[in-house]
Amino acid sequence: MKITFLGAADTVTGSRFLLEHGKQRILVECGLFQGGPEAGGFNREALPFSPSTLDAVLITHAHIDHSGFLPALVANGYQGPIYATSATAELCGILLPDSAKLQNEHFAYLERHAISKPGHEPLYSEEDAKRTLELFQPRPVRESFSISPDVSAQFLPAGHILGAASLYLQVGDRRICFSGDLGRSVDPIMQPPEPFAGADFLLVESTYGMRQHPSTDPALALEQLVNETAKKGGTVVIPAFAVGRAQSLLHLLARATDAGRIPDLPVFLDSPMAINATKLFCRYPEAHRLNSDECEQMCGRARYTRKVQDSKQIFSHTGAKIIIAASGMATGGRILHHLKHYLPDTRNTLLIVGYQAPGTLGAKLQAGARQAQILGQDVTVEAQVTTIEGLSAHADQAELTAWLQDADPPRQTFVIHGDAEARRGFADHITRSLNWNTACPEKGQTIELE
Repeated sequence: MKITFLGAADTVTGSRFLLEHGKQRILVECGLFQGGPEAGGFNREALPFSPSTLDAVLITHAHIDHSGFLPALVANGYQGPIYATSATAELCGILLPDSAKLQNEHFAYLERHAISKPGHEPLYSEEDAKRTLELFQPRPVRESFSISPDVSAQFLPAGHILGAASLYLQVGDRRICFSGDLGRSVDPIMQPPEPFAGADFLLVESTYGMRQHPSTDPALALEQLVNETAKKGGTVVIPAFAVGRAQSLLHLLARATDAGRIPDLPVFLDSPMAINATKLFCRYPEAHRLNSDECEQMCGRARYTRKVQDSKQIFSHTGAKIIIAASGMATGGRILHHLKHYLPDTRNTLLIVGYQAPGTLGAKLQAGARQAQILGQDVTVEAQVTTIEGLSAHADQAELTAWLQDADPPRQTFVIHGDAEARRGFADHITRSLNWNTACPEKGQTIELE
């Protein structure tokens, strides 16, 4: 058995792992690369296999860096099953068509304004996304299921977002675990991940492998920032992942408003896929901490802007307000239009609430850039730029270690899905604290699992 690390190695995004056993080929994760200029090139690299030769694809959760390349895989010949949890399958039914739509709309915008370049073309169409959804075969959490006579799989809850799971594959007499993205033990919405159940080989994420989340309450920081911006009559603009982060924000804002700790400001959820994802939470009560009333309050807190013309109307709304829009790293989508409009005004606040991959616009703004290229225009940054760390949906070093520590040591642990410093640092930490064998595979590297 061998595994090839096609993504989330040397990078935080683009999760793709090719497992080969005899004549069988299984792809675990099929994500888009996101980030700096190199991401587009990575997404257009020729695959080292023909998609039609794959026997199965398995997805740990619906975030685009884990699922967003699926329609491209299908467009290039894949016709087999896609296994995921039921909630992940439903979320992909929202995110993948929206991803296709956003790519095509963004390309059309660039062409209209004569600022498109080679490599800006959409990776797939909405029809490709539709055909992809027909291939999903949802599987219950915790129940083992067969992929082939000598390969079985099991999803265990990973927290993080709705439907997220760690994946365990039994391949002959060997067991391999893909952690997926692991959530926090104190997430405001999601249940904590189930601890590592042991395996011969482990692939573990390291997004926050060298960081500790602050002990301060992020809800209080959010309330303070909203109050300060509201007093100036400004707008709080929040780039947020459509699934997970957007819902946490709505929950915290609803709770603070009901308690009178912040004014009852207009809150615009300007992301069709975030709108649809929010409504799914009431369908999966076992996956999160919210009761039915809290779910309803979260869903009812925002004004939903589905259509482009509704999004444009937000600009005409004077006075203090809050805008939540995708994408979470400001790499595309409606958030770019809001940043272009609101960043030049000192009354406004850009609030960053999640991980920003190096090279992304979000990372540059977080680092203090006073000029930004947005939609082909130079934009001066006069707005306050603030980060609230505690709202991340990723486990930090202590939480990752707690997830690992009660299991027997794997033969080999591969540290993935983190930038170079985080991966190497967390691998060293695991070796020192748990005495486990660790490695940091490179993108494109193939390793025999013996």
